[in-house]
Amino acid sequence: MTVQTALAAIPEGLRGPLLAEYGSIVQNFAEHRWSPSELSGGKFCEIVFTILDGFAKSSYSATPSKPRAFDQACRGLENNAHVPRSFQILIPRLLPALFEVRNNRGVGHAGGDVDPNHMDAVFVMSSCSWIMAELVRVFHGVSTAEAQRIVDGLVERRVPLLWIGEDMRRILNPEMSLRDQVLLLSSTSTDKVQSANLLKWTDYKNATYFRKLLRNLHKKRLIELSADEQTVLLLPPGDKIASALIAKAAKQKH
Repeated sequence: MTVQTALAAIPEGLRGPLLAEYGSIVQNFAEHRWSPSELSGGKFCEIVFTILDGFAKSSYSATPSKPRAFDQACRGLENNAHVPRSFQILIPRLLPALFEVRNNRGVGHAGGDVDPNHMDAVFVMSSCSWIMAELVRVFHGVSTAEAQRIVDGLVERRVPLLWIGEDMRRILNPEMSLRDQVLLLSSTSTDKVQSANLLKWTDYKNATYFRKLLRNLHKKRLIELSADEQTVLLLPPGDKIASALIAKAAKQKH
């Protein structure tokens, strides 16, 4: 089952923009474009609001529309006691928070140790993915786990340099250095990556040299190599290099 099929009950004039806007959020997140102007949940919120409003009224607008007072309009959705709880309470209360990220989180951050745009981007990506899964769950009547599996199919990293399969990941630029391949592949996970997987994904044949490279990256604090050398965790300096590679590829694509 695809997301298109699962959301077939939503008119195309709303379903198309919903999938397009969500795809844009996923794309910008994958390419590490964190700024609110590029990773914005604002349009997504307007589309979702229009869908929830139409569902409650059993009559959908032909196209997405933004209510004049967004917060107040979302509170109004809470009066729809006849709809699923998530459509009445959870999503209407989440949408204003997403909208706030777009409107008021671009300036005024204090401190420089944490990139606020990255924090905001993670919030936007997570929230929009949850909303998408909930839409799939309600409209197609599947379990939460099945809805999430369907949505996860849209959330693969869409980096021009990278291909992600079920149990394999490949760098699509054969000229990329082994060091950069390791850093980029490590960036595809927010958790530790098995060293054996990195070796498999790079298709590098000299395991002895590969371990030596990992130790060198660890020494330079680009990665954290576990004491038994079984796992790799990307550190901020290494993530910075991976982000630059992704940004460069994205710029070349556009």
